[in-house]
Amino acid sequence: MTTFRVPQRMDFSTVAPKVFKAVLALDAAAREGLDPVLLELVQIRTAQINRCAYCLDYHTSDARKAGESEERVHQLSAWEESSLYTEEERSALALTEAVTLLPGGVSDEVYAEAARHFGEKELAQLIALILTANAWNRMNVTTRKTPGAA
Repeated sequence: MTTFRVPQRMDFSTVAPKVFKAVLALDAAAREGLDPVLLELVQIRTAQINRCAYCLDYHTSDARKAGESEERVHQLSAWEESSLYTEEERSALALTEAVTLLPGGVSDEVYAEAARHFGEKELAQLIALILTANAWNRMNVTTRKTPGAA
């Protein structure tokens, strides 16, 4: 089988190191206090929506390292139809989709459901994680950072 190599447009970390380091710092701050498995589920779902191959590769690997099952990783794109996710995870995934797809906004219902499962501080961290995941996805998709790229 011959595979197609998508050419990377730019190495963002080299061209804009201050911006890259700032996003790294935001990413680290956003992760504080969040469950590692939930964190990876949110990152994977964001990457699925944004079609970020690099982030999908990166976060599915990290999810497995955090103890996530193959079955849950595989069903994540259809989480609403799956019985494998907890109510808390489902609320986080609904919020992830609302924040990532913003044209419809984040409904009061989606926000309230997430707030029911997460305290205010943890909810703020979750929102920060989602916006950071979106920043990474947009950076990587735009520059065509692909798995295996330097």
